[in-house]
Amino acid sequence: MKLAETLIVCATGLLAVSAAATGTADSYMPGVAKPERAHSDYILKCQGCHRPDGGGDAVSNPPLNGMVAKFLSVPGGREFLGRVPGVASVDLSDERLADVLNWTLYKFDSANLPTDFRPYSPSEIGQLRRAPLRTERAALRQSLVDQMQE
Repeated sequence: MKLAETLIVCATGLLAVSAAATGTADSYMPGVAKPERAHSDYILKCQGCHRPDGGGDAVSNPPLNGMVAKFLSVPGGREFLGRVPGVASVDLSDERLADVLNWTLYKFDSANLPTDFRPYSPSEIGQLRRAPLRTERAALRQSLVDQMQE
């Protein structure tokens, strides 16, 4: 290996170790093309309601932390996540929205991701957001949560 190649490999390794030590690196997230951009999109578009830690509140903005991936385990839950008003109507492209939704699942609830989890694709997001939930959102969410508890 040439000296320049060796230096690049070492520098890359040092950056990765530094990022991991400071908590700035996201783990490998299949389906998230740009984790840093997804995190920024979460900050700008989601955390105002769901909070930086995904904690939400007990009234109108449900928690993501330890909860959001559980929707993937019940019939209709996957579709629900792509159709909730804040997701379906956000001013992000389908590609960026797929990234931020997948990032959110990994970041706030990776322990509950199904073993056969298939990340959202931009085309799936595009299809789901064409049929956004409105006033029926709360009742549908409660029905899905009830199914999770059975």
